[in-house]
Amino acid sequence: MKTKIKDFLDTLDRSPRTISAYRFALNRFMQIVGEDAELSLDAYKKFLVAIKSKSPSTKGIFGTAVRQFYAFHKACNPYELKDATKHYTRNQGKRITNFNREAVEKVIVYCEALNMGASASLSANLEALRDRAFVLTLVDTGLRISEACALKRGDIDWMEGRAIIIGKGDKQAVIRFSTRSLEALKAYLHARAVVDPNSRIPLGSQPLFARHDIRASKKIRPITTGGMWKAIKSRIEEAGVGRNEVRIHDFRHYFVTMTYLAKGNLKLSQELARHESITTTNRYAHFGSEADKAYDEIFNKKK
Repeated sequence: MKTKIKDFLDTLDRSPRTISAYRFALNRFMQIVGEDAELSLDAYKKFLVAIKSKSPSTKGIFGTAVRQFYAFHKACNPYELKDATKHYTRNQGKRITNFNREAVEKVIVYCEALNMGASASLSANLEALRDRAFVLTLVDTGLRISEACALKRGDIDWMEGRAIIIGKGDKQAVIRFSTRSLEALKAYLHARAVVDPNSRIPLGSQPLFARHDIRASKKIRPITTGGMWKAIKSRIEEAGVGRNEVRIHDFRHYFVTMTYLAKGNLKLSQELARHESITTTNRYAHFGSEADKAYDEIFNKKK
């Protein structure tokens, strides 16, 4: 089956991220049904049963990868696969977005205050300046952590306060930066100027957020999403917030929530968040809803 998987993946005209996800799904399929198993309906059912505890999004990716794998090798009736998918997986629908907004705002206030009052000692700490600029960038742009880590210095139009990125699904999008995020970035890059000359990489091609650990030495090296999240967790603790109270995607949740609360316009929030479907943005519609206002008028009106 390894050869069959390789043959299938070699023909895919998809993004590297998608191919990697499919490879992971198909390797999991092979582990479940066996390396020598035939591509049969029973094998597919066995796979569906084994992954039923996974999240809806994971089951969706896994199922799509395996069904396309079957189709490539002309194995099994696609309608039978479709019926089996419906039988063994349940559509749970979109859940209402829930995150600890108070904890996120506490982290934001902490980061904003330290950036605005950057002292000489703080300026000497490149990691601190980078991490605080990173948090403010996430909450004011709606960037995913992988997208932010992939930014180059030349991607940003500092005059217009925006950048054009290739985001999820290999789609091009315009990202807008707030004044405070730009100021935090400039403070970080200004402090990084003592390191940048040591790099042979042209300034515009250098990563916006770089590594500053001992192993990176004084060279400009891009930071990974895992390394960045580990660093942010330390800043979350510095803000007096428990590590488990804030997840990395909560900063994006915060961005979408604030855009919706400000305008009450789902379509606008969808555009700013770059959601492919309005259904995804609709998960935030319970914030500041008419029901909230009505409840407030009934039970919290001033006497």
